Amino acid sequence: MRDAHGMPIVAIIGDGQLARMMHTEAIELGLAPRVLAGSKESSAGEVFGDVRIGDYKDLSDLTAACEGASAATFDHEHVPNEHLSTLIDGGVNVEPRPHALIFAQDKLEQRRKMTEIGAPVPLFAPIESSADAGEFFERVEGQMCLKATRGGYDGHGVWFPTSKGDAIALVGELLEKGVPLYAERKVAFDRELSAMVARTRSGDVAAWPVVESRQRDGICVEAVAPAPGLTEEQAAYCQNLAITVAEELDVTGVLAVELFECEEGIFVNELAMRPHNTGHWTQNGCVTSQFEQHLRAVLNWPLGSTATVAPYTVMINTLGADEEPESPMEDRVVAVMRRYPQAKIHLYGKDYRPGRKMGHVNVTGEDLEETRRIAKAAAHFIVHGEWKD
Repeated sequence: MRDAHGMPIVAIIGDGQLARMMHTEAIELGLAPRVLAGSKESSAGEVFGDVRIGDYKDLSDLTAACEGASAATFDHEHVPNEHLSTLIDGGVNVEPRPHALIFAQDKLEQRRKMTEIGAPVPLFAPIESSADAGEFFERVEGQMCLKATRGGYDGHGVWFPTSKGDAIALVGELLEKGVPLYAERKVAFDRELSAMVARTRSGDVAAWPVVESRQRDGICVEAVAPAPGLTEEQAAYCQNLAITVAEELDVTGVLAVELFECEEGIFVNELAMRPHNTGHWTQNGCVTSQFEQHLRAVLNWPLGSTATVAPYTVMINTLGADEEPESPMEDRVVAVMRRYPQAKIHLYGKDYRPGRKMGHVNVTGEDLEETRRIAKAAAHFIVHGEWKD
């Protein structure tokens, strides 16, 4: 179905900042964006014109939100797959589709699929008992990372037991609570990379430059594009790996392949089948942002250029400080604009909370260190209301 101007309706399931930023690009493309939100006060709910209030776990709410849409897509991977299959059976164009999404929803299934297609992953095993935990701890000589197979993000659902006894006790507690688990060898990585691609239903693909991401407490705090010091061969390998994953899993839309770079090579860390924090730099650093590209892809439109507009782009997340600054956000934004007019500020319209992703800052430039300095200084002032230097 089309809107009054003959343009497609796109339904976005999820009301966070990713949906909010898709909305911006949808408007620019002349689309008719609609969001299924938990409330009108959510990050996306407060900016969309067409807001449907409901629960993404409720089939009737999903059905109503997708009615008449040319495509339905997501800002998270948590919609029940059985509901998505029902929508598809009813004629809704859901992208990405459940048979692909399962590998972003279930990390154990993801590891199995990566092994099947030949993508490099750490040694792993399902953990179904305390005995499994003890055996795996010994197998990896204590280098054990325990993960919930579903639901973990931004450092949640990940544990690092320091002894066999701790591993056994922890797994016993978690299994008793009904948490499905798997374990993998803890990778001694040098840094984290992100290879992002977009793919259309007809199979066209486009890859962005590989990014170096930096984490704190499991949350991405910085992304540098392109990844410094990456050889052409390494960059091509990462991009081709991401393309292979997208094609083998039949992903439609944006796919982020998070990677570990270590002495023995590159390993797949996690997958995200939607716009991703490590791709926010594309808003100001590329001809086509990840948000525009995702919309093009799910509509099966031609993909845009992923060429960069500057030698470097640095993205810094603005995470809520321990205490909210006394100066209003508007004053902080204006101060950054005055001091660093090249800084591009993106805010998510969220209520303040320590550690919460409130927004991010993008800066492009010719010199990497100067670009990083400006981006970090701007983000620091947004967060703390004071200049670091």
